[in-house]
Amino acid sequence: MDTIFAEATPPGRGGVTVVRLSGPKARAALESLAGPVPAPRVAALRALREGEDLIDRALVLWFEEGRSFTGEEVAELHLHGAPVIANRLAQALLNQGLRRAEAGEFTRRAFLNGRIDLAEAEGLADLLSAETEAQRKLAMRGTEGELARKAEALRAGLIRAGALIEASIDFADEEVPEEVPTEAFALIEAIRDDIRQMLASYPATERLRQGYEVAIIGPPNAGKSTLLNRIGQRDIALVSEIAGTTRDILELRADLRGLPVTFLDTAGLRESDDPVEAMGVARALKRAAEADLRIHLSVDGIATDAVKEDDIVLRSKADLGQGPGLAISARTGEGVAELLDMVYDRLRIRAADSGLVSHKRQAEALQRAWLALDVDRNDAPEFLAEALRQAIQGLAMMVGRVGAEDYLDEIFSSFCIGK
Repeated sequence: MDTIFAEATPPGRGGVTVVRLSGPKARAALESLAGPVPAPRVAALRALREGEDLIDRALVLWFEEGRSFTGEEVAELHLHGAPVIANRLAQALLNQGLRRAEAGEFTRRAFLNGRIDLAEAEGLADLLSAETEAQRKLAMRGTEGELARKAEALRAGLIRAGALIEASIDFADEEVPEEVPTEAFALIEAIRDDIRQMLASYPATERLRQGYEVAIIGPPNAGKSTLLNRIGQRDIALVSEIAGTTRDILELRADLRGLPVTFLDTAGLRESDDPVEAMGVARALKRAAEADLRIHLSVDGIATDAVKEDDIVLRSKADLGQGPGLAISARTGEGVAELLDMVYDRLRIRAADSGLVSHKRQAEALQRAWLALDVDRNDAPEFLAEALRQAIQGLAMMVGRVGAEDYLDEIFSSFCIGK
């Protein structure tokens, strides 16, 4: 196993640069640079040298094998935050045979060494990419192992049910209390219902993790681009009186009271002989159909596309005159705050349905467990026992205890270098 190193802090100038080492040569590398290794988990000020060259004076931390994040020997060097110092230290480490870590390699080693499960690694990746408070809270539940604890509780119930069923197989010729199979089926049904609820919450959880999309749609010159600029409080989209100015979809990522929301400015909906504009309209309709919510905007307050449940229909340019229905003026800001309140209220309800399963891989493994438990009271005990074994394997796959190899590259490639 190679010994790896990387900056654990963002590159560039700053107060401190933290360089992390992990692997069998970490202690030897630290001793070569800093002299005697300090007591585990105790920071010590050391002069870092390569030969006679003083690289820096740094705080040094040492973590023993089995008691570090990766499970390996780990050292941390807290340098002054100048890139030239980090580069000089990197050269010294390369000279000792260490290599630069790949993206996510520290966390990958933590998983391979049993320090975290795969669901916790996915939670950590989500935490690093979180942009809003709701996403942070969701990711923290993953990093704290809530899904693994839930899986273990379900597994314990299945093991109990399996033991009861195995007893009916092993002692088929002896007297077995009649309530044994009844208790086993009660456990199976309760666990299957638990899994069903977890699967039912997956779409809302996955949507919260990835973020919501809200499409602003309507005819040309309805004020869609002006509304996007007003929400973003800056010029994002070009605004003109010429119909068809917006042809491609413009995106505005926003933190709406903790919810991750991307507002989409779309091409004006109309028939057009211009092939480029027609392509923009087709894209607008497709993206709007896929969005979580649509804001229908028009001067007369009449939607130009099908209105789905929870969609918002508004009359634009309220500053130019009175009219029926809800109205806003993107130019003056009238009604925009109320519109954002409406968007938040609709998405907040959906976010409330989120649970623990937030990744497709997790949901697919859980689905396998749920399907395996689709048994009948008249099934042979041997069939029931096999069904429980398959369900337990599905739970193990959900947290990455088995069958994780196919997903490792995809998961850990999303991490930054040094994590």
